[in-house]
Parts: sequence; structure tokens; C-alpha cells
Amino acid sequence: MVAYGAEQRVRVPALRARWRTQAFVHWPYPPEAVQALLPEELVVDEYDGAAWVGLTPFEMAGVRPPGAPVAGLTFAVTNLRTYVRGDGRDGLWFLSIEVGCPLMLAARAVGAPYHPGRLSLRASGDTVSYAGSRRGGRPSYRLVVRPGDPVQPTERDVWLTSRWRSYTRRFGTLWETPVEHEPWPLAGATVDVLEETLTVAAGLPSPAGEPVVHFSEGVRHVRLGASRPVRTRPRRS
Repeated sequence: MVAYGAEQRVRVPALRARWRTQAFVHWPYPPEAVQALLPEELVVDEYDGAAWVGLTPFEMAGVRPPGAPVAGLTFAVTNLRTYVRGDGRDGLWFLSIEVGCPLMLAARAVGAPYHPGRLSLRASGDTVSYAGSRRGGRPSYRLVVRPGDPVQPTERDVWLTSRWRSYTRRFGTLWETPVEHEPWPLAGATVDVLEETLTVAAGLPSPAGEPVVHFSEGVRHVRLGASRPVRTRPRRS
């Protein structure tokens, strides 16, 4: 099972940050549709017989290297992600990452699919609005969620939100980036507006049916480790 708390200590972080005002919007997909988008070293992780794809907009705050004498950068990020296993260990595979900070594009060196664009995040009354468009105008998204009451996470809630490593691939090498933070404080949420073309741009069919939605005020003590190459055997032909 996926662990609710961090699976490893990141003793020497490459970056520290806070992740705030995060929405989790998830759709089930046929596993074969998602597997076709993965590198050969990874297999799609399934829950209830489905692969899951998540749209997860949030704000990164106080982004800085350890020991930096400054408050750090704050900017919006939106991930389109799915869940995978590499040599039996679960993690994230990012189908795309929209970002409003050009400095984050340096992570393309290990294959992180960062795309620069114009992003916004705004709380108004009892709703939170997210919007963004990739440089050039497409793809884009607009999401308005209405956070609800805190929830005690179920097994599925933990499976959809709690992952402690991500995988990327560059020049034939699979890379792993570890992360450590406190468990997500989750609330229920409903969607008022959802318009997006990120899934189709990533090579997936448009989502069908109502999504599973969560909201979190965020986590304060995020420690991202340095990416390292992973030695694995191909999982599929």
C-alpha cells in the first residue's frame, strides 16, 4: 500500500518549499491508455482496476536552496500526473508541468516536462480559482473548486495524494527525485467550473464522468532531494 507519511528522510535537500492551496482532481482511465505514455522501465499503478490521472494546481512558496538567506520564490504550478511503479516502488510520473517561474525550467535536464506559461490562483469567498495557459496559448485550463469539510483520509484518498518520489526520463536514463513532507491535511471539495485541454495535449482521451476531488490548505515543510539515476530493467516490450 501507498504510505500516508514520507517513506524516506531527505537529509540533504536540493530545495525547500511550502506547497499551498492545492486541489486534487482525479479521473480513472483504462490502464492501457496510460501505459502507452510511460517509459519502458515503469508500469502503471492501478486502484480498483483503473489507472488514475490527476490535475493538481497549487502554489509553491518559499522555494529556495537550503541555507539560502532569502525568503525564497513564490509562484503557481499545475501538474498533470499519473501513478506508476518502478521495480515495485510507487511514485509519480508527470505528463506535464505548467509553471509560472522560468527558473524551474532547469529541471528539464533530468526530463521533467516543465512548460512556461501564465498561471493564476485566487481565493474568493468560499471558492478557489485556478487558471493557466501554456506559452503560445494552448493547452490551457480553468478550474474553480469549493472546498468542504476536513476528511479522515480513506485508503483511496491516501493512494491518490500521498507519493514520495517522482520519476523522469532523459537521454535513455530514468531519474528518481525523492520528497519529504508532513501528511496532506485533506478536505472534500466540489467543482464549480472545469475546463481543460491538458489531458488531450498529453495524448489521453478527454476525461469521462465526474472526477474525484480533494482540497488541501497545504504542507509547510517540503524537502526535495537531488535527482539520481535509477538502474532498472525494462518492464514491458
